[in-house]
Amino acid sequence: MTANPWLVPITTMRRSIGARRQEERVGPVGELRVAESVVPAGAVAKADAILDSVDGGIEVSAVVTAPWIGECRRCLVSVEGELRCEVREVYRPRRTEEGFDDDDDTYRLQPDHLDLQPLVRDALLLELPMAPLCQEDCLGICTTCGADRNTDGCDCSIEVRDPERGASDVLRRHPGDAPRGATT
Repeated sequence: MTANPWLVPITTMRRSIGARRQEERVGPVGELRVAESVVPAGAVAKADAILDSVDGGIEVSAVVTAPWIGECRRCLVSVEGELRCEVREVYRPRRTEEGFDDDDDTYRLQPDHLDLQPLVRDALLLELPMAPLCQEDCLGICTTCGADRNTDGCDCSIEVRDPERGASDVLRRHPGDAPRGATT
């Protein structure tokens, strides 16, 4: 059985408020998916973290990185990149007089260690693009002939519209205006 690379021993840190330590952890986080963007199951993530002992817990500031792959939302070609996100979270013990408190605002701090994996997974999930683009000016696929307009030319008539406005263009027409493309 291999050791969990995300576990950080903190017993001595908890004894001294204000103690600081730098940690680097590298390891798998499992597959993470948001729409068509994925951190593959075998990908290795990295966390460069600074741990600060604070009253009642450990504050973790980290830069988290991992590779991702996806599909361009306009032309459907494969895209890939590296996620990079900065996080700052607090780990606290969740004990109360009645037992354990399910505090969702902090990560669980064990008596002798903290587990960076939930923080790393959450940060990467929030950073994954929901609708990636291969390039900002991607022309997409022709809706008439199916050609990739970035690489293949097509002679189809294409009405260029602002993709940010889409449906609002229809709402701007004045009563009595002919619909777009209609001839009178």
